[in-house]
Formats: sequence, structure tokens, C-alpha cells
Amino acid sequence: MSGRRLDASGLLAWAHAAVGGLVVHAEEMNRLNVFPVADADTGTNMLFTMRTALAAAEKRADKSGDVAQVAGALAHGALHGARGNSGVILSQILRGLADVTASAATDTGNRLADIDAVLFGAALRHAVNLVVGSMGEEVPGTIVSVLHRAAATAEQCVADGDELSDTVVATADAAVAALEKTPEQLSVLADSGVVDAGGRGLVVLLDALAATLTGHTPARSEYVPSPQSDSAIATDPAPEVRAPHYEVMYQISGSDERLDALRERLEQLGDSVAIAGDGGDRYSVHVHADDAGAAVEAAFAVGTPHDIQISTLRGGAASGRWTRRRAVLAVVDGDGAEQLFVGEGAHVLRCSVERPDPCASISAKDLLRAVVDTGAGQIMVLPNGYVAAEELVAGCTAASGWGLDVVPVPTGSMVQGLAALAVHEPGRAVVDDGYSMARAAAGTRHGSVRVAVEHALTWAGPCEPGDGLGVAGDEVLVVHPDLATTACGLIDLLLAAGGEMVTILIGDGVDDVVAAELEAHLHRYHPGTDLVTYRSGHRGDALLIGIE
Repeated sequence: MSGRRLDASGLLAWAHAAVGGLVVHAEEMNRLNVFPVADADTGTNMLFTMRTALAAAEKRADKSGDVAQVAGALAHGALHGARGNSGVILSQILRGLADVTASAATDTGNRLADIDAVLFGAALRHAVNLVVGSMGEEVPGTIVSVLHRAAATAEQCVADGDELSDTVVATADAAVAALEKTPEQLSVLADSGVVDAGGRGLVVLLDALAATLTGHTPARSEYVPSPQSDSAIATDPAPEVRAPHYEVMYQISGSDERLDALRERLEQLGDSVAIAGDGGDRYSVHVHADDAGAAVEAAFAVGTPHDIQISTLRGGAASGRWTRRRAVLAVVDGDGAEQLFVGEGAHVLRCSVERPDPCASISAKDLLRAVVDTGAGQIMVLPNGYVAAEELVAGCTAASGWGLDVVPVPTGSMVQGLAALAVHEPGRAVVDDGYSMARAAAGTRHGSVRVAVEHALTWAGPCEPGDGLGVAGDEVLVVHPDLATTACGLIDLLLAAGGEMVTILIGDGVDDVVAAELEAHLHRYHPGTDLVTYRSGHRGDALLIGIE
């Protein structure tokens, strides 16, 4: 099977696909998370770590086509943004890829063009050693077991002379087989009726790579916890082990000798100790402990810790894991609209250009991924009429379940979204900010002008294909063969209830003459009203009109 090359652009495409896959499967992985602590955050942590890796790669990757440079950026971002035990392990898997590609580039004396099956297999084997080294020991039935099987399969494929795409597909299938055997290797998984959550995450990453290279996403079953029946449980179960209270993570620089002493001290304080390096002198440290202060204090024997994170392990799936920075996410259509909203400080989610109807292009998963990608703990969402109500509710509910404060602001059009964005103040309490934004949106009457595509009977009379239709409140109020005349009539109706400013967003393919005619009309008939026009380039409606 021949497929796409895993060059610099291919590796970035995989990172994007991996983030998307983790968004889709994060909750599934969280439900499987019972080891080493049942804190239901493995999916969230791997998603956070991969998202940070992708952000670093997009920021640092140059245009030279050096795949080793992209791999290094992914590894660097993952280590310094690692979340939880699973995030540390993920950072070492990416480091395995970075180390191997960097070595190959050095051996050839040139920039590395792409990763072949040989380098892929070597990267997985190196990752096994890095992960075991960072954890201090290998526990059967965890992601390490799945990674072992994946590496062995990749090596066998290389020995058989397989191409990269075939090797990756076979490796992903082997990882699934290993994943399904994890309950046989770790009793806590069998007792809970689950497979290993981290191993499930590794399958997601490998499937994303297979999809990137072949264009085909492997079909996998969803893993649902299914505890054994009472009769299947041993009569003398092991006593329950009380989970430590805190998860502590920080970054530090130091020598291997001192890090061995740090590991020993942390193992005295708690469990799930991981110390992962970047190949230089920088390390990410992770531990579960009751005495968070002592876990941080132990670092001073090595150096000065920084980027310290302390999270409770008893407060829910995502407790303490999101920044408290607030962001606005606006759903938009059109290049001009994107530039406009970004210029006002918003993150944007673009409607799909592959679907003719922008309103049908945003799913709950699209929205959830965009919310996560803001990196904020509080997000004001401006749907702007492009997200169906059920998708909006599903996406925001899922994000809230991860510990995010998500406030959907009822904006039915991009003109209402601009009005809401204008009064956004991140320094206010989130409920006050949301109320002010919703009030500004509600205070903006809006309508649109579109072109009729068929003969029909409207509230304003019959229309023919090509006629302009002035629409407000889902009703056609104006019909006229000329687009500008239709818009003028609709503006007159909207201004009948008053208004000080008219905002018009000009859609794709609309002539500039239309904007000039509207400006002349307002100057003549509504001289006290300000007019602002933007060429948003949106599809569907020719014009979007807002009255404030």
C-alpha cells in the first residue's frame, strides 16, 4: 500500500489529526482511567499535551521541509506542556521520534526529507526505552505493554521490507490487540472491566498516523467499562489503596546523579513518579503525593523548579488543569470575517468550505475541539447563527464536563457577534461578562439580504429567481429585482424602531457598487445614522445587516 510521505508537512498533518482524534476519544479514555489513580483524566491530559506539542511545532517549524525540526518542536512542546502521568509518557514517545530523526539528519549531513519505515520502527523502540526510563519501572498491562507490541510489529514489518504506510497500519492493529490483553496483565483493569486508558490513547495516535498516510481512518470499537459480576470477583479482594491527595508537576534542570536522588525522595513521598528529559538538561517531574509542599521542596536539592502545577486528585476529571484566562470563540464564515474577529481579539472557528451551507458545517466535535484549542479555562462562545442548537448544547456540555466554564452567547448573526465582542471585558466575572455580551447581542436587530433561487410566494409577495429578498426574523419582508434596493428597503424597516448605527457585512461576490448605494441611501434618508461596512466574504446571504 503506497501512501502519503511522512515529511515535514505530513508530520504536522498527523499532529493535527492526533489532536482531533484525542478530542473525539478523550471522554472514552477518561472513563477507562483507573490506573495508577482513578482520577478520570488520562484523555484530557493526553489531549492537552498533544495540543501543546502541536502549538509549539506550528510556531517553531520553518518552511525548509526539515521533518527532524518539526519532530523536535513537537517533543519540546510536549515535554514543557505535559499534563499528568500520561502526558509525560506522551512527551517521551514524541522525544523518541525527535531523537531518531535528529540522529538520521546528522548522519546524512543534510536536512531530513521524510521518515521512512526504518526510522519509524527505530523511533518506537527508542520511545519504549525512554518511557521505561522516565517511569523508573515497567508495569505490565499499561501503555508500555502496548508500546512494546507496536515497536516489535514495526520492526518485523521493516525486516519484511514493508513500506511506511503498511507498517503504520500493521502497528496500529497490533497495538489494538495488545490493548485488549491489558486486563489480563493488570488486575485493577480486569476488576473494573476496562482496558488501559493510556494504551487506548496510543491507539488513537497510531490510528491518526495511519489516516494521515493512507486517507483511511481505521474503524475501532468504543471501549466501555464493564465490571465483572460479583461471582467473578475473588472472595478475598486486595484491600483498597487510598489515592494520594495531590498531583504535582514542575520543570527543572539538573544532572542525572541528582535526579536519581530526587526520584528516590519522591518515591518516599508518593507514587506515579515520572522524570522525563528533553535530551539535554531540562526535565519534567511528576508525582502523586499527599504532601505537595514536600514534593516541590525536594526539587531544590537539584535546582530551582519552575512551571509548578499542583492539582487535587479528588476534585473531578479536570480539576485545576485549565488556565483561568478567558477567551472568546467566534464561529465565522469568510476570510474577511476571520480577519475582523481576530483583529478584535477573538479566536475563530471557520465554517467548512467543503459544504455549501455554512449552518450545517459545524458539529459538536468541531466546536469542542475549537474550545479546547483556545487554551483558556473560560470561553465565551459566539455561534453567530452557524451552529445548530443541538450541536451547540452538546459541544458546550462536553466542554463543561471537562472543567471548563463555557458560556454560549445567543448571537444569531455575525453582526450580533461583533456587537457582543465589542463589550467583552475579560476582567469582569464571567457571569457579568456573559450577561453584558448577551444584552449587546439582543440589542442589535439584524436581518439579511439573499438572492432567490426559485419562484416562491413570500409574505412580501411573489419572487422570481435572481430577486433580492430582505429577511428579518425568518420572514421575507422585502422583494425587489435589485439587490441594493432590497437592502435599502430592509434597512428602512429595521430603522423604523430607531437606531444609531448600521453595520453591513458584504458577502462573497457582491459588487462594491451595492455598498456605495447603501451609503448614499442612509446619508439621504437617515442622516443621523452611522454606517460601517466590512467585506467579510461570507457565503449564503449576500448581505448581513445589524442595527444598534
